[in-house]
Amino acid sequence: MSQRQKLQPSADHPITIEPTKGRVVVKAGGKKIAETRKALSLRESTYPVVHYIPLADVDPSTIVRTDHETHCPYKGVASYHSIAVEGTNGENAIWMYEDPHEAVAQIKDHVAFYPDRVELIVIEEG
Repeated sequence: MSQRQKLQPSADHPITIEPTKGRVVVKAGGKKIAETRKALSLRESTYPVVHYIPLADVDPSTIVRTDHETHCPYKGVASYHSIAVEGTNGENAIWMYEDPHEAVAQIKDHVAFYPDRVELIVIEEG
């Protein structure tokens, strides 16, 4: 097996992680599958912000672990879950870094959702 590349965030490829302000609700097929006030907003380079939600705040009856994996040189190996809700395009729609690189260690035990597969709402709270 070849050695996977491991890169550090830098001025050319910045990554920042901060608590999401407010409450995050995730729905699929009209069913709420996650809700939290403990989400993290990850901003990476020029990509859109990604909200990482604690796995503990996801309804476990709505997700199923798969064998799919991908690798990000900045974050590590991502494992995947599918959404088990009728009427959704949920195959491998959720990813998480179970052992993330040190630079993004805060996202451990958090999941992210492909935005075209779910309805993700951030409710600002003052």
